[in-house]
Amino acid sequence: MNTPLAEALSVVLLVAVLAGAVVRPFRLPEAVWAVPAAGIALLTGAISLDHARAEAERLGPVVGFLAAVLVLAHFCDVEGLFQACGAWMASWAAGRPGRLLTAVFALASLITAVLSLDATVVLLTPVAFATAARMGARPKPHLYACTHLSNTASLLLPVSNLTNLLAFGAAGLSFTRFAALMVLPWLVAVAAEYAVFRRFFRHDLGAGATDEDHGEPPRLPLFALVTVACTLAGFVVASAFGIDPAWSAAAGALVLAVRGLLRRRATPLTVVRAAAPSFLAFVLALGVVVRAVVDNGLASALGQVIPGGTGLPALLGVAALAAVLANLINNLPAVLVLLPLAAPSGPGAVLAVLLGVNIGPNLTYAGSLATLLWRRIVHQHDHGVDLKEFTRLGAIAVPTALAGAVVALWASLHVVGT
Repeated sequence: MNTPLAEALSVVLLVAVLAGAVVRPFRLPEAVWAVPAAGIALLTGAISLDHARAEAERLGPVVGFLAAVLVLAHFCDVEGLFQACGAWMASWAAGRPGRLLTAVFALASLITAVLSLDATVVLLTPVAFATAARMGARPKPHLYACTHLSNTASLLLPVSNLTNLLAFGAAGLSFTRFAALMVLPWLVAVAAEYAVFRRFFRHDLGAGATDEDHGEPPRLPLFALVTVACTLAGFVVASAFGIDPAWSAAAGALVLAVRGLLRRRATPLTVVRAAAPSFLAFVLALGVVVRAVVDNGLASALGQVIPGGTGLPALLGVAALAAVLANLINNLPAVLVLLPLAAPSGPGAVLAVLLGVNIGPNLTYAGSLATLLWRRIVHQHDHGVDLKEFTRLGAIAVPTALAGAVVALWASLHVVGT
């Protein structure tokens, strides 16, 4: 296939895959659109078999880690961790919507960082909705906080987001060094989001609510908490010995899954479903389609505009470019495209890409897969989402959080070093 035709076909396939993921006609899973698109790219020669195989090998450990974390988060929910979180939020809020928002921010930031953004979207969002409903508070600020923080608060650890795992491999940093460099940008970004939310939703947060006694709070699931803590420690130890973090995640998931099976709280089928195999197939197929787009000219075009170096203006430029691209083609394709271009400038540029693709997607529905999933969950609870309001909030929060986080990253690079 000649180059112009291959370029056009690969772009059409990527647009079709993203459109299918956003619209989901007939509620079909995302893989229904991505897997055939990857097959077409291979059959027509838009991507070579060697390049497709290389992309699958590169994404394989990342997809394995994602499967393990999804199972881990599912069985934390089975153990009652998120029910306990809801009880704590209601108790601490004491009938005050502003305090409930603070509680949601704290828990969403922690859960996103430790259990990945999928846990916040899938498991915490319904809990936040139910807690607000019991209090008689307006749920909108708390629901929006879940989706914003599933993106923004995923900056802290290499295991917090699929994009982080890809950047972690490209940056060549240890687990602890990555966390040390990102802790300040994480704190600044979350604080900026919180300030924007308090201002943007001031009328909703000022509305009345009730402080009722809902009985004895649920038992704190110590076994699940200890398992998660051991899994996190395993990430650090594995990184020190050059072992892929997917093995630590798999060990934690296996412990909770076996416990669930032995206590008859799960079946082998529920374990498989918790791993979301169709979504994993979507990620692999999307990677192949994106590689086809990269091979056929996108990488060359972006290479002409991406700033070089790790000075503050360069980092701001890289992060802004990543944020724009994430909203145009989704953050996962964006990070796949930009990481090879940023890596020659060093870890600072790679982490700037990460800031852009993690914070930037809060601007539009299509910016990240997490936001698409969040929208479906909100609609399942019969709560509408206003596109204009969502975009207006993002237009304020994204530049504020992104600029602050990039400055914080620049400072961290000078203090911590790489």
